[in-house]
Amino acid sequence: MSLSGASERSVPATKIEITVSCRNLLDLDTFSKSDPMVVLYTQSRASQEWREFGRTEVIDNTLNPDFVRKFVLDYFFEEKQNLRFDVYNVDSKTNISKPDFLGQAFLALGEVIGGQGSRVERPLTEEGRRTESQKHRWERNIDQLSPAHPPQGKCPQPRGVPGKKCGTILLTAEELSNCRDIATMQLCANKLDKKDFFGKSDPFLVFYRSNEDGTFTICHKTEVVKNTLNPVWQPFSIPVRALCNGDYDRTVKIDVYDWDRDGSHDFIGEFTTSYRELSKAQNQFTVYEVLNPRKKCKKKKYVNSGTVTLLSFSVDSEFTFVDYIKGGTQLNFTVAIDFTASNGNPLQPTSLHYMSPYQLSAYAMALKAVGEIIQDYDSDKLFPAYGFGAKLPPEGRISHQFPLNNNDEDPNCAGIEGVLESYFQSLRTVQLYGPTYFAPVINQVARAAAKISDGSQYYVLLIITDGVISDMTQTKEAIVSASSLPMSIIIVGVGPAMFEAMEELDGDDVRVSSRGRYAERDIVQFVPFRDYVDRSGNHVLSMARLAKDVLAEIPEQLLSYMRTRDIQPRPPPPPNPSPTPAPEQP
Repeated sequence: MSLSGASERSVPATKIEITVSCRNLLDLDTFSKSDPMVVLYTQSRASQEWREFGRTEVIDNTLNPDFVRKFVLDYFFEEKQNLRFDVYNVDSKTNISKPDFLGQAFLALGEVIGGQGSRVERPLTEEGRRTESQKHRWERNIDQLSPAHPPQGKCPQPRGVPGKKCGTILLTAEELSNCRDIATMQLCANKLDKKDFFGKSDPFLVFYRSNEDGTFTICHKTEVVKNTLNPVWQPFSIPVRALCNGDYDRTVKIDVYDWDRDGSHDFIGEFTTSYRELSKAQNQFTVYEVLNPRKKCKKKKYVNSGTVTLLSFSVDSEFTFVDYIKGGTQLNFTVAIDFTASNGNPLQPTSLHYMSPYQLSAYAMALKAVGEIIQDYDSDKLFPAYGFGAKLPPEGRISHQFPLNNNDEDPNCAGIEGVLESYFQSLRTVQLYGPTYFAPVINQVARAAAKISDGSQYYVLLIITDGVISDMTQTKEAIVSASSLPMSIIIVGVGPAMFEAMEELDGDDVRVSSRGRYAERDIVQFVPFRDYVDRSGNHVLSMARLAKDVLAEIPEQLLSYMRTRDIQPRPPPPPNPSPTPAPEQP
């Protein structure tokens, strides 16, 4: 049996519960008030289609409903999760197939979580009213709870009462409590089968959680204990959501392997358990028989292939990324763009900076992909943006850290669109030159991060480059120093170059070091953009894939900083009370 038999997926996302209320809705009923219901749609990253996710109950005769039924969504920090809320008036529960449209709101899940106290209020608009043909499709599909999707990139056309205020929708996000538990356990084994010809065995454990279709998903591997049939593994921690995703009776399968250098690990045996059963070890040792199904079939006197004992098991609640965001922690986003000559003349189509009237360059796509997600977590939406490796007018001075907006006193740009505007303007005014220095801009952001140590701010630096670093020694020194600060660095490589040096800075395997000092945390994530380009030319999909990978490590990097500094999230600020609706007239 090989490890490749199980699908290896990322840890399940945090689950977010969305509570919905509305205020001052349109009143479309003649003899009573509207009977509102909200339908949530999520947008497919690949096709851009809107698909129904779920709907609230219908509340009779009110313009200010507070819905009891919630929406529970998987939350991925690294993805922009677009949501659409449509509000309908359902005249009666027997006539649900002909609802009147009351308004809609579009926003990203990150905007809800990033709002003050993870709460936002948005005006409802009328631009989503259905055409009659779309209404008929809704009526045909309503019983199957899957109304027809609007055409890609378009919203349904207006129908009804133009020019009227539609009221507002209030959304509150809360992380479900069963996603925050961390299980810590230690196991040992006794009298495992001997697998090595010249030695004993080099055992390790692999944990899988079961799926509804009968398959298993790998969720943890222990370290290898060399040359023993009686290993004692180090204690380890694993999120409960990774182990069972909150279902305490879900089957957890544990395989025991003998490690081989060539990767063809020998299967020793397996046993199954559950989170609920594991948790009993808080009061007593639990011993499991390790069974090898093939041996059991072949040998009549087969008993087992050893035993595994759960020595200890404990569960703690851990603060999450959402806890810090709800407590007011802001993500400060800074951009640094490579203006070295190796990118090619921006006026030529072969240039990586070429400003085509038809599509964004790889630089612009990388900036837009990452920035549009980060900006939801920054209240002022002002982003410092720098270039490096260019000759600046008028005297031709070479700069490795110049503001894209040409304002040394205030390098902030308004939103991602402002950063893009300044980037395009710089391409028209500076001369691409060189060399490629990272250290100046890393140190610039580090100086800002060093001023804030209370957990209220966390800095994310995005560097987009096409080539080999010319100041590797200084860059390593800058990263090692920055690793003790509230800061992460994302490096996106564009173009066809080989990026071996960048891989060295991404400390997933070997922690970055400089002059005998090792980085306190892994704060660098490098990806080559070419790995995410969609072959069919779907740039939206390319950008979504890139953002998903480069941002996936940010929440854990933020948490690692907070843990090492013993910084707890602040309590969420009390939400601004919404205006109390006037008493409704009978």
